[in-house]
Amino acid sequence: MRRANPSIFFLLPAVAAIILLTIVPLVYSLYLSLTSYELGRAYLGMKFIGLDNYVTAVKDVRFLMSILRTLIFVAITVTVEFGLGLALALLFNREFKGRGLVLTIMMVPFMIAPIAVGFLWWMIYDVNYGPLNHLVVDIFHLSPNPVAWTADPRIALYSIILTDIWQYTPFMMLILLAGLRSIPPEPYEAALIDGASGLAIFRHITLPLLKPAILVAILIRTIDAFKVYDLVYLLTFGGPGTASEVASFYIYLTGFRHFRIGYAAAQSYILLIIISILVTILIRIIRRGAR
Repeated sequence: MRRANPSIFFLLPAVAAIILLTIVPLVYSLYLSLTSYELGRAYLGMKFIGLDNYVTAVKDVRFLMSILRTLIFVAITVTVEFGLGLALALLFNREFKGRGLVLTIMMVPFMIAPIAVGFLWWMIYDVNYGPLNHLVVDIFHLSPNPVAWTADPRIALYSIILTDIWQYTPFMMLILLAGLRSIPPEPYEAALIDGASGLAIFRHITLPLLKPAILVAILIRTIDAFKVYDLVYLLTFGGPGTASEVASFYIYLTGFRHFRIGYAAAQSYILLIIISILVTILIRIIRRGAR
């Protein structure tokens, strides 16, 4: 009879922590999504109602519109951040004077706490005293009047998108730069001997070998962008009206403003399903391109 490996016992605290902090809340929230639990009516208990919350969410136009805004937010931010991050990574992959200092400065936005970023850009977007309006109106004369960056329903969401791009492009750049640094020099040397152009080298050597880093960077940013909440809370609070109300913020309002905990849990699981489907599709697309 084989004895149990004693090293297994050292894993028990970590396994217990994962179960208590991840599995249990996940299962409990799934149960809540199948109930009519409301904080304002806690005395009524948690009545099991099956999939009613999910049916209600699918018919909730405001929730569906918040998902649409989230998809727009994710598509624009991840695409722009990837493009800028790749360009910056290619730039910093070369040696030049002051490279370390400039790279450190470029990483500052990503190192700032999100709440500080929100307050910083709230001041930048200020209609009367914000430096952005000073540039637009007084210096470049792009608009005769100050722009209400966070109060105009046509551009409020895009103002949040701009802030997110400023904050997380350095993160995308850092991952892609690490990927570039891990590429061995031999393929480049062989391509240069064969007389390949810079564009051909980038297309047939750099991009294929960079695919793992691209996959990691895009996946992390996509998942994180779907959960955007802090910037919306600090800059617009979902307004004006519901113009910048994304899914995570609407779920917050449902659960902690209207106290419909069961319904908010169902909305969260719908968002989780959407994220899982899109991430799976994204992984397949990138892996297919890597072949």
